[in-house]
Amino acid sequence: MSLDQKTVEHVAHLARLELAPADVAAMTAQLESILGMIAEMQAIHTEGVSPMAHPLDLSQRLRPDEVTNADEREKLMATAPNQAAGLYLVPKVIE
Repeated sequence: MSLDQKTVEHVAHLARLELAPADVAAMTAQLESILGMIAEMQAIHTEGVSPMAHPLDLSQRLRPDEVTNADEREKLMATAPNQAAGLYLVPKVIE
């Protein structure tokens, strides 16, 4: 796919990007390269290839779903300067 500089300027305008005239040619070449790579990837025959979540064949190590921390609610609430109904009371900061 080939792009001309007018198309790049139009896309830059739509994206609200300000390109210096000297940068338009370089941006055109970069976008053509990106579009070329996309076209190559789209041409690859992928029928029958299962989707991958990760490029390496690894499995996620999972720990057992067990409670590891003891309930310290009473101990932590005892350190609060003000509390009510099991909640910390703090000074009002928003009017």
